[in-house]
Amino acid sequence: MKETGERIVMVTAYDTPTARVVDRAGVDIILVGDSLGMVVLGYESTLKVTMEDMVRHTAAVGRARPRALLVADMPFLSFQVSPERAVENAGRLVREGGADAVKLEGGRAMLPAIEAITRASIPVMGHLGLTPQSVLRFGGYRVQGRGGEAGDELLADARALVEAGVFLIVLEGIPQGLGRRITEAIPVPTVGIGAGPGTSGQVLVLHDLAGLSEEPLPRFVKRYGQVGEALQSAVEGFAGEVRLGQYPAPAHCYD
Repeated sequence: MKETGERIVMVTAYDTPTARVVDRAGVDIILVGDSLGMVVLGYESTLKVTMEDMVRHTAAVGRARPRALLVADMPFLSFQVSPERAVENAGRLVREGGADAVKLEGGRAMLPAIEAITRASIPVMGHLGLTPQSVLRFGGYRVQGRGGEAGDELLADARALVEAGVFLIVLEGIPQGLGRRITEAIPVPTVGIGAGPGTSGQVLVLHDLAGLSEEPLPRFVKRYGQVGEALQSAVEGFAGEVRLGQYPAPAHCYD
């Protein structure tokens, strides 16, 4: 797709119903992101997401039997401790969760884990830039790669990840010029989220693009629907009819 200029579309999903919707919409990749910690489980960051959470939600998405490539995030401390633990946890996401590939955050420091997982015949997607699992070190959700030296470091990370065997790199929260520069410099595709239009494709969190998440939203998010408002309206309609004695009507009853 990168070679032919066809744009790659990736969207998150966390359960069977949303996976069916996303897959029917024709996306290329479904990502079971550790963002589920914030948009589904109500945490303030992704750091509290566990392997059990990721296996459970990946398996739920997998039960939709999607046509799209199914990629699962490796959560905090599931791959940083040792390459051996990284392989074991990646294997769980494939064997128990049904993932086709795994994604992990970080640059050159994560090469031993990436190399070990790919040696185990599990495809790995990289993730550079604003990596949410590093939010404490970054001091918040801040744009990364600003300035020549910082940009050079991210490019070096991207090249190293390619050498280690990743098949795609997510670029998050970086200047658009750097997103284009990295994309043009490496042979594998990139998918951007807050990295400008110069990447090989784009990814957004389903709840953000559909109008299910709360304000404020990052600058890069565009709303494509107001599903939250529609759900609230449906529940209000039900509640109103119950209170007025209009539901259930005879058509909804058994004789």
